Amino acid sequence: MPKLLYLLIIAGFSTSLLAQEQPVEKDSLRKYAPNVFLDCRGCDMNYTREEIPWVNYVRDVREAEVYVLVTSQNTGSGGNMFTYKFQGLDRFEGMNDTLSYSSAPDATTSETREHRTNLLKAGLLRYAARTPIIDEINISHNGNFDEEEVEDNWRNWVFEIETNPEFTAEESYRRVLFNNSLLISKVTPEIKLEVDVDYNYSRQRYIDEEEDTAYIRSVRNIDILLVKSISDHWSAGLRWDLGSSTSRNYSFNNTFLPTAEYNLFPYSEATHHQLRFQYGIGYQYSNYIDSTIYNKTEEHLFLQRVGIAYQVQEKWGYINLSTTYSGYLHDLSKTSVELFARVRVRIIKGLSFSVGGGGGYINDQLSLAKGELSEAERLLRLKEQATSYSLRGEVSITYTFGSIYNNVVNPRFGNGGGR
Repeated sequence: MPKLLYLLIIAGFSTSLLAQEQPVEKDSLRKYAPNVFLDCRGCDMNYTREEIPWVNYVRDVREAEVYVLVTSQNTGSGGNMFTYKFQGLDRFEGMNDTLSYSSAPDATTSETREHRTNLLKAGLLRYAARTPIIDEINISHNGNFDEEEVEDNWRNWVFEIETNPEFTAEESYRRVLFNNSLLISKVTPEIKLEVDVDYNYSRQRYIDEEEDTAYIRSVRNIDILLVKSISDHWSAGLRWDLGSSTSRNYSFNNTFLPTAEYNLFPYSEATHHQLRFQYGIGYQYSNYIDSTIYNKTEEHLFLQRVGIAYQVQEKWGYINLSTTYSGYLHDLSKTSVELFARVRVRIIKGLSFSVGGGGGYINDQLSLAKGELSEAERLLRLKEQATSYSLRGEVSITYTFGSIYNNVVNPRFGNGGGR
């Protein structure tokens, strides 16, 4: 009897070993695939599912085993740097990584989409490698590994020109509009230089039997920003704005504002969180088209500006808050305070809430023209009008329910926005 029992135990153990060595049936592989929540606004999800079919794309972060947060920032060349932050959950707890890709300024949407998907694929492979699904994945390369030193003949200088002429004509109405801009920039880890030149011109002509009237609105600006990196938390900058505006009563306006900035978090983590404090103090010269409500035709002014900006983006949502205080030193009552906020929170499974907006207290309109505004100037907003505040806002609630898996691609009758 003991010998028979011994043989039965040996047979059972051998059967268990054979069962473990048997390959997993392909039909059951899907249940081993990592559950991935891709937090990416603007990604082409149909393309992503086609290129990376070996994960389960879940619509609820609570069901995820891998959370991927995608953020982007503009690069100095005019392209974008996309950062993919991978966070392992449940069985992949502690497996975290961050990958990034910078697109060229002349890259097509298709090229950028392909590179971003390859980056996502590379980040997800480490999770799939710990499941039987890895047996169904082939890894290859294109063989182009010759290293070449890149020579930048432009030395990081980037130029962008845009023009947008527009003409409208009716029997009793004519409108001519020009929007022209030139952006010159140079961005390196040490410095950031941006020169933005804008010219906007609008002429509206109203024709009737008794009168032929034309209204002109013109804005010319040159905005210069120069920033020097000091450390991983400190920066020194200069804002220099020059321009004229018929609506704001400026024949010429010159604002020179040296500014210092401190970021509580390292700048290297800017795609995920920022808490920046700015203080600037400078000089403003204003020459007015018409006498102001304070009987001034020109002014020499000193001003200060304080700004605080907080941004964070995590799997629960994101927060973007900023506030700016501006004031003139000759009269501390002449100030303005602006606040902007945008918050998006995932409340429970499938339910998210977002609110955004801004407002401000305004008591620094020194350039207001003296005299009453005509009806046309008010209706067409040809001249700035006195106000003590400004407000804007929006609220949205989104609820999604149904299957937590979303792996099927059906491109018939369009892709529905690619998401």
